[in-house]
Amino acid sequence: MKLQVNSFETNADPVQTSTESAKHQQQSDAILIKEYAAGDLEAFKTLYSRHKGGLYRYFLRHIADPNLAEDLYQEIWSKVIIQAKHYKPTAKFTTWLYTLAHNKLVDHIRHLTVVNKVMIDSHETEMTQEPVTAAQVQMLNEPENELAASRITAALNHCIGQLPQAQKDSFLLKEEAELSVKDIALVLNSSFEASKSRLRYAYENLRQCLQVKTGRAFL
Repeated sequence: MKLQVNSFETNADPVQTSTESAKHQQQSDAILIKEYAAGDLEAFKTLYSRHKGGLYRYFLRHIADPNLAEDLYQEIWSKVIIQAKHYKPTAKFTTWLYTLAHNKLVDHIRHLTVVNKVMIDSHETEMTQEPVTAAQVQMLNEPENELAASRITAALNHCIGQLPQAQKDSFLLKEEAELSVKDIALVLNSSFEASKSRLRYAYENLRQCLQVKTGRAFL
């Protein structure tokens, strides 16, 4: 199910809606999700607007295919809608949101691993020996190349993609979700020190990679 935020618009009085919107802008995420769970659609629209950019970029950094990233992104907002009434303010909303996103990515990667294994096993059973052509390699790389708006962006995308998975997760939760090290540890179910260490290594690896790719470091 894909989320359509426009479907939440009502025929409410414009002045009243504007006043409510201004009020929501001042409210915390925890209050907004609570008010949405009680039936306040404007609260959800404010929550969605506040976090849609970072969440989408989080998926896009992990998955080069924009269409697939969009699908997973929409699934998370659908989960937020469904589970809003069960949200507990024991953790920050962003921690809860990106835990859902991380778990979705883990499930997706696990699914791809199974699919790839089946394809490889099938390939070996058929005993085909056809080499991978340059055109096929180019086709596989096209989605990532299309995301490169500039040389620096292309280099950064490449370098992020080269990070070990644990470092990539920590880096994207820090930069895209703007989570603290403590919240990153909660999302990834790791210790504070482990998350802090992964971030440090992620930044250092990105600096080195960008130095090689562009001749200068940007972080």
